[in-house]
Amino acid sequence: MLLVIDVGNTNTVIGVYESNILKYDWRIRTIRDATADEFNVLANSLFLDKGMDREKIEKIVISSVVPSAVPILNAFCERYLDLTPLWINSESVKKLMPILYNNPNEVGADRIVNAVAAYQKYKTSLIIIDFGTATTFDVISEKGEYLGGAIVPGVMISSDALFQKASRLPRVEIFKAPEEVIGKDTIESIKSGIIHGNASMVDGMVERISKEMGSSPRILATGGLAPLIADLSNTIEKVEQSLTLDGLKIISNEIL
Repeated sequence: MLLVIDVGNTNTVIGVYESNILKYDWRIRTIRDATADEFNVLANSLFLDKGMDREKIEKIVISSVVPSAVPILNAFCERYLDLTPLWINSESVKKLMPILYNNPNEVGADRIVNAVAAYQKYKTSLIIIDFGTATTFDVISEKGEYLGGAIVPGVMISSDALFQKASRLPRVEIFKAPEEVIGKDTIESIKSGIIHGNASMVDGMVERISKEMGSSPRILATGGLAPLIADLSNTIEKVEQSLTLDGLKIISNEIL
């Protein structure tokens, strides 16, 4: 079995593949100051809940944008699973995808993994939009080159900033879009601005990026809020919720 871990700024996603099939997956809060022993207790409880035999894990691939997670997960893998993980960066995937950033080391591991997964699946030019702590746009050429992208404050981060800085505006749940763009009260107006506003931002960015590329790339979305924004977007063609985990699996198959 293959264990894959994607450590994001807000959430950590863990998956277990057996015969290239995603058999188990979990989403947990990213813990920045845990010890390897504490992470082992958490992981063991997740594995036991699914009746999974951790002794069957043969390979581990990890992507992380949280530097403090590296020593924790390294120690967990080596001490409790007796395995050395493959950490994803621009160097580890250079045979799979050229990174045309001015400094390839600046590209987040999650963005690299998403790009590899999407291109391996579609084999065409792409814009991948990941709705995470930040909303990222990653651009892939028809030849499978990582061209670059854009980074925007994420939906939740920008919402939190609004609620913190505007004391008279109430905090609202934004997991369902209002039926109308024109809000008739404060809560509906906030929901419209955040949700419809982000959908319009996505469409505008996709239009600008596509024009700069001089082509008509395929538009994919991933991340927790991807389904919500995709329902309102005129440009997102498909939501790929397991894109990052699939990318880690693909990289494992090619490198390990």
